[in-house]
Amino acid sequence: DIDPKGRKILVRVDYNVPLSEGKVTDDTRIRASIPTLDYLRERGARLILCSHLGRPKGQVIPELSLRPVAERLAEIVEVPVGFADDCIGSLAQESANALKDGELLLLENTRFYPEEKANDRDFAAKLASLAEIFVNDAFGSAHRAHASTVGVAEVLPAVAGFLMEKELAYLGAALTNPSRPFVAILGGAKISDKIGVVERLLSMADRLLIGGGMANTFLAAKGLELGDSLVEDDALDTARSILENAGPTMLLPTDVVVGKEFDAATEHRTVSVNEIPTEWRAMDIGPATVEAFADALKGAALIVWNGPMGVFEFPVFAEGTTSIARAVAATDATSIIGGGDSAAAVRKAGLVDQISHVSTGGGASLEFLEGKTLPGVAALLDK
Repeated sequence: DIDPKGRKILVRVDYNVPLSEGKVTDDTRIRASIPTLDYLRERGARLILCSHLGRPKGQVIPELSLRPVAERLAEIVEVPVGFADDCIGSLAQESANALKDGELLLLENTRFYPEEKANDRDFAAKLASLAEIFVNDAFGSAHRAHASTVGVAEVLPAVAGFLMEKELAYLGAALTNPSRPFVAILGGAKISDKIGVVERLLSMADRLLIGGGMANTFLAAKGLELGDSLVEDDALDTARSILENAGPTMLLPTDVVVGKEFDAATEHRTVSVNEIPTEWRAMDIGPATVEAFADALKGAALIVWNGPMGVFEFPVFAEGTTSIARAVAATDATSIIGGGDSAAAVRKAGLVDQISHVSTGGGASLEFLEGKTLPGVAALLDK
């Protein structure tokens, strides 16, 4: 909907990527932005990219500089990528003004300024002054009302990039008119930050499979003894209420892999959910649960999955998550994987090509699934 030729375009990308010793260790999010960047570059745009990285809390943290990201981006697109050591001010302005058609510039971490998270109008205006048009392609940050996602869109004409469009198309279609049978899978540590998602999916899905730490709270709400497992005591009443309304739609683990300590090398064993030892803790779903969940996925037309089935970062407790990733990939369903650990599991298992859509936004896809309006999307121009 825009003519980018010869115009300075501020693109909000999601380059919040893991770094180790000054190198990008996972460039998935960088690669996800390439279709938008290529489209604009090929049409002669002068691209100014901005992003946050990590949680510097409004301070300049050298380890959270985006410079290594600029270097990785240059390797991927095979053209030079300029880097400005600031995201506003004279340095950023001079770098932006020096751009020629088709050239790229990445600004320094927007969260080095506290004004970014505060959606400060003056800061947003300074960021916007670098360009003529704003393209938001950072779905992973669309649930945040920050200066670089919402504030800038109130100053410049604002449109979605191709990644943003793809995320909204997949998730939007899944929620507006889901194909049936529709099976949803939810995991992760806590129920408290997913209550809205659980309730919405229960009203829409044909089956809802619950794993991870949040399953413990549901099991405890049923009166089971969970030993030393993570249980949210203040969410037990809510869990009971959800269980009463869920009926057979919700599937909970029947067996778990328990560990003696919260440690990758701890002693572990598989037990029924009725037989969790007193000082042990549930760390993953067990093989019988994997089999039951895989059976529930067979014949599904749509699968939406957000959150791991166990303590995925410890290899000995990653089998449940990896097995579910394989089960999802083996179906003919339209499969949508929410960001974070479930997306990492699919990548680690080499199954990305067998999944319809792997989302780049963990928190954003969760809020979208819950039915919330995403501020970064709402701020864009409405055709």
